[in-house]
Amino acid sequence: MNKVLLIEDDVDIVQLLLIHLHDLDCEVEIEHNGKLGFAKAKTNHFNLIILDIMLPEMDGIEVCGRLRALDIYTPVLMLTAKSEEIDKVIGLESGADDYLTKPFSIREFIARVKAILRRAKISTEAKTIENRIEFNGLVIDPLMRRVLLNDQRIELTPKEFSLLLLLASSPGRSYSREELLDLVWGYEFSGYEHTVNSHVNRLRAKIEPDFEKPSFILTTWGLGYRFNDELPTKKSIA
Repeated sequence: MNKVLLIEDDVDIVQLLLIHLHDLDCEVEIEHNGKLGFAKAKTNHFNLIILDIMLPEMDGIEVCGRLRALDIYTPVLMLTAKSEEIDKVIGLESGADDYLTKPFSIREFIARVKAILRRAKISTEAKTIENRIEFNGLVIDPLMRRVLLNDQRIELTPKEFSLLLLLASSPGRSYSREELLDLVWGYEFSGYEHTVNSHVNRLRAKIEPDFEKPSFILTTWGLGYRFNDELPTKKSIA
């Protein structure tokens, strides 16, 4: 059974979502206050956090950002009544895994919850079977979610790590920005390509010896990005 933390101050929405989460065989804990929700989320024993942006005492963006700063990577589905694109981008950049704008259909809500839980399960299983990958001084360890460059640890956000692992797992394969959004962020629609660009730029700033002439993450002009397949490579048990 999946454990879900629902942080939402609208009682009617809480009751509606609670019914459908129970139908999905989820055990649900509820908080109506952002500060109290953050305190409960820090226990890090949930499979999913459903988080409203507009909350008393601490808004959802701050809650999500603080959790990620503590290296708590519980998947977050963010809810908000706002529909401006900048609000969506801020929500994504704070570390949310998915985003729903009110009013939303229950069918869409259920689909998003299922997709997040499915991706989380796949990711957990992958950590136990993936081997460490080495490329010319760059070491990617999926099990430990650790990246080393010339024996120095590189601190990456969860999305940066997932993006790097995806690209490095298939050197030479070009991914469009839309594909990367779907595979890393889980969105099945376009419109947030700049989010991919900003993450790639931050990754390059952290791992590339020369940001202006990247050697690991290359641009496939007119399409997206690929990992350099001409680098010496080695796979070993982590």
